[in-house]
Amino acid sequence: MSKKGWIVTLSGMGLNLALGVLYAWSVFGKQFTESIQNGGFEWTKTQASLPYTIAIAFFALIMVPAGRLQDKIGPRLVATLGALFTGIGLIITSFATPENIMPAIIGFGVFAGTGFGLGYAAATPAAVKWFPPEKKGLITGIVVSGFGLAPVYIAPLSKYLLSNFGISKSFLILGISFTIITTILCQFIKNPDKPLFIVKNNGNGSTLKTDFNWKEMIKTPTFYFLWLEYAFAATAGLMIIGHLAKIVAVQSNNTIKIGFMFVALLAIFNAFGRIAAGIISDKIGRIKTIFLVCMSQAIVMFFFSSFNSITTFIIGSAIVGFSYGSCLSVFPSTTADFWGTKNLGMNYGIMFTAWGVGGVFGPLLAGKIADISGSYNSAYLISSALMILASAMTFLTKAPKKVYITAVEPIEVTRETQTN
Repeated sequence: MSKKGWIVTLSGMGLNLALGVLYAWSVFGKQFTESIQNGGFEWTKTQASLPYTIAIAFFALIMVPAGRLQDKIGPRLVATLGALFTGIGLIITSFATPENIMPAIIGFGVFAGTGFGLGYAAATPAAVKWFPPEKKGLITGIVVSGFGLAPVYIAPLSKYLLSNFGISKSFLILGISFTIITTILCQFIKNPDKPLFIVKNNGNGSTLKTDFNWKEMIKTPTFYFLWLEYAFAATAGLMIIGHLAKIVAVQSNNTIKIGFMFVALLAIFNAFGRIAAGIISDKIGRIKTIFLVCMSQAIVMFFFSSFNSITTFIIGSAIVGFSYGSCLSVFPSTTADFWGTKNLGMNYGIMFTAWGVGGVFGPLLAGKIADISGSYNSAYLISSALMILASAMTFLTKAPKKVYITAVEPIEVTRETQTN
């Protein structure tokens, strides 16, 4: 295997490790709701969720044009643009005040959200193209594990920065550091000079079509089942990720003061789930894996309202993190399996809008219910029901019908190697 493929894979993982600053919002969101005397801005839970929710929306929306752009001009430039947008967005957010939420909305929501989409769209498709089909799940899992693992360092780092520098300077420090580090990493993310793996039929004058464009993809029922399953999974996962520090405080009656540690624990299992599910789905199949992770998420969401101790929060954070992370690995590799890697940037960008819809709906739903009722119980039950529905839909999710096209010279399955 070409060393360049692993360099691209690890660089993509590193970029996602930085882009995962999105998931640290749980720590910042809690600080925003604190009193001014305690270093907060006295924002409501709904206000504190707004920049995060807008960032998710822009993240998902920009994935479509970003995916198409990286298919056309390559991942390096697109990833670099993502690094710059995110860094600038964090710096803009540093100008937010108790009276003015707009810098956070524009900076974190619009700019950083756009940067997340640009960077994320470039990393996975580039890495997958360097490896054979039987390793799609593993490579996808490694690349996206960086995004899930990010809160392991960002959560305690954010806690340290907030304690020593306050909200505004913390965002400024993160923004400057992010821009420098990620711009360097992006220069190593590139496509192979030519396709390394070509799979064709032989002996009957036709060849199996392996690459489909987005118009062909959305004509299949399979796309819509996968899209809904993805949206429901994102709703449940991002609801917890965006509110976990606050959930721990509310459900423990403020007796547990280490909510940020559960954010980090969830992140560890989030990252582990991405790699593990990638490997498992390579062995047992993508759809079976989706069923398993959706059911585990449904069960834990049903019982989450009863969690009020360190032990139960450890269990809940671990299962939510693993299940949610698994989806972020299995859905892109499923998209590559069903519709090919040539147009994967655009195709997965469209599939990823499901994550955006779930990501907007989940955190807003949880925040609104908590503001009205003082608890997250109803939000948990809604999410559990959606995950049960997603699990049921996997039985209707079938691989698209194979399409054969006329081949000029049918050839055997080959692996083209690159020596440079």
